[in-house]
Amino acid sequence: MNTILLGNLIKIRWIAIFGQLITILFVYFLFKINIQLFECIIIVFLSLILNIISYFFQKKNNKISDKQAFFFLLFDTIQLGILLYFTGGIYNPFSILILAPVVISASYLPYIWTILLSTFSIVLIIVFNYYFIPINWNETFLIPKIYNLGLVLALIITIIFIAIYLYLFASSSRKISSALSEIKLQLSNQKKINAVGSLSAAAVHELSTPLNTIFLVLNDLLKEKLLIEDQNIHKDIKLLKSQAERCKSILLKLSTNPLKIKDNFFEKISVEDLIKLNFDKFNSNKKLKISNSINQSNLKIIFKDEIMYAIGNILQNAIFHSKSIVKVEIQYLNNNLLLKIEDDGNGFANDILDKLGEPYIVSGKNGMGLGIFIAKNLIENLKGSIFFKNSNDGHAVVNIQLNESILSI
Repeated sequence: MNTILLGNLIKIRWIAIFGQLITILFVYFLFKINIQLFECIIIVFLSLILNIISYFFQKKNNKISDKQAFFFLLFDTIQLGILLYFTGGIYNPFSILILAPVVISASYLPYIWTILLSTFSIVLIIVFNYYFIPINWNETFLIPKIYNLGLVLALIITIIFIAIYLYLFASSSRKISSALSEIKLQLSNQKKINAVGSLSAAAVHELSTPLNTIFLVLNDLLKEKLLIEDQNIHKDIKLLKSQAERCKSILLKLSTNPLKIKDNFFEKISVEDLIKLNFDKFNSNKKLKISNSINQSNLKIIFKDEIMYAIGNILQNAIFHSKSIVKVEIQYLNNNLLLKIEDDGNGFANDILDKLGEPYIVSGKNGMGLGIFIAKNLIENLKGSIFFKNSNDGHAVVNIQLNESILSI
């Protein structure tokens, strides 16, 4: 589904309708140029009727499919083409407006629809170069053949260039937006999972006390002589105890659930533990070597999903490209946490080193090149910074700097 809203297309068409109507009236009555007034107004009126109908469809559903958007733009192209036919063809100064639907299509629709619309627009230009109703100018208007050919080629080349140019840039923007939306959704889901974990921990804590009381009462009842003699009641008490034990087992599972992430340990976590957690979750057979020069034993990092994802992504890349070992150096300098992540692989390619952190920059054939881009943005959003380089031995090195806002001392 594209991101074009029917309401926006309707607004654009209203602008086109009023612009066309005012232009037609000005040309005919003010400049005294004899054009097919009645036919032109009928064509504009048809566009007005369709826009009113579209308005009622918009109330039911403002979102439209790619196909519907294409036919909407195709109608606008045809309508403008017919107006050009009655008003001088491509010699009409407003013939350049035939680009407008192509621009919208290239910006929002898949390439196949843009190709179809561009091809149709080019066919219209060629047809209206030969078949049109000339304007009866008040002055002599002579067009050299070479200029006529140049005008046709200019319009055709402009349509092709604009369509390709806008589609490439809009496509890149859509991919980046989609990737950022996806990671935003992942972070949102992670926070919801953390919240569920916190609720389960609270439930375990709150229910354990009354459940223990129930066990004490049931055990006392099972020892009562009167109840022992009554087999039916004794049987019911045993059933109650078995169900209470089942509740205890369920609470025990909740208390050991790994999704219960926001406990006292994870609200503030040591940097070294954070590195180990991210390294271990990839189940790698590579080795991790941590060099920690922090003297403060109470220095911890405030747990954030953004930090987990960003550092996890950098470590994942290091693991993937390393041969056997990933080294991490941890330092605390000038109220800043400094992380140096280095693998023993072949390093960053020189042709992409300066571009790392930009979208779609990849060192291999796998992936879209968005992981580092997203990690970089997450770190920078937390007022940190990240730098990429190769060591003297040719190994990849990533330096991450995080300020005191996410540290706990």
